Amino acid sequence: MTTTQIAPATRLLPPETGRAGFADALRSEFTKIRSTRSTYWTLLALIVVCIGIGALASAGTASHPDGISAASFDATQQSLAGLYVGQLVIAALGALTITSEYSTGMIRTSLAVQPRRGVVFAAKAVVFAAVTLVIGLITSFASFFVGQAILSSHHLSATLGEPNVLRAVIGGALFLTACGMLAYGLGAVLRHTAAAITAAIGLLFVLTVLVNFLPHTWQIHVDKWMPAIAGSQIWATKASSGGPDLFSAWPGFAVLAGYAAVAIIAGLVCFRTRDA
Repeated sequence: MTTTQIAPATRLLPPETGRAGFADALRSEFTKIRSTRSTYWTLLALIVVCIGIGALASAGTASHPDGISAASFDATQQSLAGLYVGQLVIAALGALTITSEYSTGMIRTSLAVQPRRGVVFAAKAVVFAAVTLVIGLITSFASFFVGQAILSSHHLSATLGEPNVLRAVIGGALFLTACGMLAYGLGAVLRHTAAAITAAIGLLFVLTVLVNFLPHTWQIHVDKWMPAIAGSQIWATKASSGGPDLFSAWPGFAVLAGYAAVAIIAGLVCFRTRDA
C-alpha cells in the first residue's frame, strides 16, 4: 500500500511593490542637498550678503539722515536691500540643484532608483523650495532687525506691527524662493551649470539694467514686467518706493512667480522627454 505524503503548506508572500514613492524621493533629495558641501557654503553666503548689504544700506542712511522724510522713507525695504544681490546667490544654488547631477552623471542613478521622472523632478523642486523658504525667512528677519537697530538711532526705523511690514519681510523670503525656482527650471532646460546660472543672472539682473537704456516712454511700460523689478515690490511697504507705474506687492510677485512657473514647466517637459 502506498502512502501519499502531503507537502507542508507554502506561505504566500505579499507581492513586493519594489517602487519608490514620492515620500521616498523627498527623503532621497533632502539627503542629497544636505550632504553637499556647496549647499552650506552657498546658503551661508546668502545670509551674510543679505544681512551685510542691508546693514550697510541702513548705516549709510543713518549717517546722512538730513532731507529724509519719515513719511515717504521705506525703512523695511532699506534693511532688505541685500536681497538685490541675494537673488543671484540663490539662483546659483537653484541651478546647481539639478545641473550638478548631470555634470557628475548621478542623474542616471537617480532615475534608475526612481524611473518616474516627474516624481524625481517634483521632489527636487519641493525640497529646494522648502530649504530656500526657511533660509529666506531667517535671512529676511535677521536683515530687518539688524537694519532697524541701525536706523532707530535717527527715529527712521519700522516695526513688524506697522502696516505692510510683516508682509514685506515674509515677502523677502518668497522673493528669494521664486528666484531660486526660476533658476531651477532653467537648469532643467539647459542641463549645464554655467549656462543655467548665466541665463538666470541675465533674466534677473542684466535685463533690469538694460531696461534703463530704453526711451522713457518705453521704459515705464517694460519695467514692471521685468521679473526682479516686479518681484521686489513684495518687500516694499510703500507704493512710492517703486514708482507709480509699477505693479503693487502681490501682482508684482505674481509676475515673478509666472516667470518661475514657465521655467519649471519647460524644465519638466525637457526632463521627461530627453535622455539623461
